[in-house]
Amino acid sequence: MTDLRISLNDRTVASLELATSGQYFARDTDLPGFMVLVGKRRKTFVVQGERRKAGQRLSVRMKVAEVGDLTTRKARAKARDILGKIASGVDPRPSRQEPEADAATLDLPSIGAPTLRIAWERYRDGHMKKKGRSDGTINNYRDHVERLLVDWLDEPLAKLGNDPSLVTARHEKLTKENGAYIANGCMRTLRAVYNHARKAARTLPADNPVSAIDWNAEHRRNSALGLSDLEGWFTQLAALKNPIRREFHLFMLLSGHRPEAIRKARVEHVDFRARVLHIPRPKGGEVKAFDIPLSNAMIRCLVRVIRIGRALYEEQSRDWLFPADSGSGHMAEHKEKRDDLSKWGNDLRQTFRTVAQATGIAELDVHLLMNHSIPGVNAGYITRNKLLSDHLRHQQEAISRRILEAGRSRENEPEPRTSAWPALPARRILDELIAARISTVPHSTGRSAS
Repeated sequence: MTDLRISLNDRTVASLELATSGQYFARDTDLPGFMVLVGKRRKTFVVQGERRKAGQRLSVRMKVAEVGDLTTRKARAKARDILGKIASGVDPRPSRQEPEADAATLDLPSIGAPTLRIAWERYRDGHMKKKGRSDGTINNYRDHVERLLVDWLDEPLAKLGNDPSLVTARHEKLTKENGAYIANGCMRTLRAVYNHARKAARTLPADNPVSAIDWNAEHRRNSALGLSDLEGWFTQLAALKNPIRREFHLFMLLSGHRPEAIRKARVEHVDFRARVLHIPRPKGGEVKAFDIPLSNAMIRCLVRVIRIGRALYEEQSRDWLFPADSGSGHMAEHKEKRDDLSKWGNDLRQTFRTVAQATGIAELDVHLLMNHSIPGVNAGYITRNKLLSDHLRHQQEAISRRILEAGRSRENEPEPRTSAWPALPARRILDELIAARISTVPHSTGRSAS
């Protein structure tokens, strides 16, 4: 739950709901620095003020009393006295040696002079989570800060702001050791964290130190299959032994979406009546939730994988569209050996876009089908759901038809059914699975094994 700003009195304090996870503050609008810390089990009156120590401004946080031990009026009077002592440079907290010392009463750098760690935590909790950023996005930023910049976590941001050469040197080091794309991504994260911190810490240098770097050139990776390549790819795909993975890669190609979202798709998110697959938390978080319109080929694919999943992974298939014997219950990894399948993952996303253009689908429709941000000033007036029922589904159908036509073997097909597989009903696939299982079970000879 996010922090609140309210006028604290006995009534408003009593109405504060306990935190469902973690903690949050209810800050008093009448006395700055006076607040209630709300946890899962209790509420505590707390004060926080700034004092100077060795020329540095430090934030002192201290417990006043448990809610219920004092009225709010008496707690505020006590808080006012404590804040006065802090402002005069006195540390009113119990000695660190005393057992009563509260764990939360550590000297913390004020937001007036934040470290990278504090700035990152504020950006993560105060910006990214509030904006509904996905767990994957937050984890990417965390990796940049807590792994690639780990030795800077307890350094003041002002040090970087006053000496941008530190940032340029780190960018060059990351480029050599981790590659151009990762180095650039890390610097974008640092730039965002610094800009966010400066909104509250106006003493930070105004110029973002990241502006001093020379960005590495980035080129869009072109790993898409052309129409003429699809026949060979379908032959490889049909030869994959695991039918769940086979259907996964087919659906990836037919939908053009990110593998992470499809791997985590749930059975409950499929609506065959409305002919959509709902993606609740794509890249960008819940605010970017959307429905994928399903073509006939995509519906056949999902029907097959649901029925195959029930036969192979009875328990996991109750929840997941693409079940697996993994800790999560769904496919944990979508990568294949390139010798087995030449293209997978985002290669298929690029292929979808390439085929869509070859089919003559309008650029705006491609953006909508792939859940891209829509460019232009009119983007906010386009209601995606209004287009789903008819227009976008027709476009999806046209793309699927073009993909399957291009993938159909024309000659020298080793097994004629390979090219027909995407159109096969689930019953046919299951019959083949059962037959294959029976053929691999050794027949009893009536003799004991020696």
